Amino acid sequence: MAAAVALCLGVPALVASGSSASGSSVSAPATDSPEAGFARDMSTHHQQAIDMSFIIRDRTDNAEVRGLAFDIINTQANQRGMMMGYLDQWGLTQASSAPPMAWMKMAPYQAHDGSLMPGMATNTQLDQLRQLSGTAAEIFYLQLMLNHHTGGIAMAQAYAAVAQNAAEKRLADSMVASQTSEIQLMTNMLAERGAKPLPS
Repeated sequence: MAAAVALCLGVPALVASGSSASGSSVSAPATDSPEAGFARDMSTHHQQAIDMSFIIRDRTDNAEVRGLAFDIINTQANQRGMMMGYLDQWGLTQASSAPPMAWMKMAPYQAHDGSLMPGMATNTQLDQLRQLSGTAAEIFYLQLMLNHHTGGIAMAQAYAAVAQNAAEKRLADSMVASQTSEIQLMTNMLAERGAKPLPS
């Protein structure tokens, strides 16, 4: 399994495993490091975005919204696989007993109703999305995903500011760039439907 992951991840996996392109040895991050914490927490954050995108795929026939959902599913599933691969290469568990975002050294987020980190939807909101269809579902999905991306960008920026692993920092930077672009797209899509983002 580890060999297959390394093969799929290519150079990032090589760097993450403790070897640089020059052949020098780099120690694996500790389990309580920002590298491990970000990989675990962003994987959880990404999984919810994937779940929401699968929900909207079945709640609307709108090609633009379904296309956005397809892009989010594929992009974030790929990124999640990379982060799980990093943890595997480092010999670390994919879960931790530490509270979410403890690596950020900030006041803990008050988890509630399944929302474990900033931007994450609650279980109640996910249930509501499952009950909607058509334009109403599109609007609510876009609103939830806007908040989700905002929280994700903040986490990625926080990690990039303290990153010690070049490959993972590049991944975090790419998340910021792609999700910032998608925020603008989703804001425009909401406006086209006569709707606005949810209050922050």
